[in-house]
Amino acid sequence: ANGYYHSWWTKCIHSSRDFSDMVYIDNYIFNKDVYIQFNSTVGEYVGYTALGVYNAERFNKDPNILQQERAQVERYCKHNAELYQ
Repeated sequence: ANGYYHSWWTKCIHSSRDFSDMVYIDNYIFNKDVYIQFNSTVGEYVGYTALGVYNAERFNKDPNILQQERAQVERYCKHNAELYQ
């Protein structure tokens, strides 16, 4: 109870049947506060704390990381949504 809490979650959100509005969100959380997030609508990482800003700047400078995250809409979200539908 007195320790630290770290979690990570990804989420796919859509409201259209053809998945044209699909959004991929990748959150990193420390002590229940999101400190860095990738949102496919924004297309890059956004930091919300000093550590998050530092890492967002570092990740956003790496085209390989950004390419992998941006591809998650098609590879992860739409693929799984089609299976569930």
